[in-house]
Amino acid sequence: MQRIMLRGKLHQARVTHAVLNYEGSCGIDQDFLDAAGIVEYEAIDIYNIENGERFSTYAISGERGSRMISLNGAAARKAAVGDRIIICAYGPMSEDEVAQHKPRLVYLDAQNNIVRTSKDIPLQLA
Repeated sequence: MQRIMLRGKLHQARVTHAVLNYEGSCGIDQDFLDAAGIVEYEAIDIYNIENGERFSTYAISGERGSRMISLNGAAARKAAVGDRIIICAYGPMSEDEVAQHKPRLVYLDAQNNIVRTSKDIPLQLA
């Protein structure tokens, strides 16, 4: 059996650009892609913290060091510049891989600086 598992996440990234008349996708600073283990043209899901929108697109490389998160084409209608979003990449894994798997989690501040990375999501308390 295969399970679809979280592989990488950019948590609370801020949208820096929304470009309607650009070929679709999400432009992401190459440093962020590297940190989260996401590759160019990989499918990603985006969750808008501000309005609850959830949509899929693919990642394209943005200028390294730019702190860019650019929603392009139809995706530009799903968030406004300044919105906080979560970007996730998932992948299929065997039961053996699942047992050893840890996702690459990247946490960003309000200026899209990487503030920390982790391989564990904190335990949610009641």
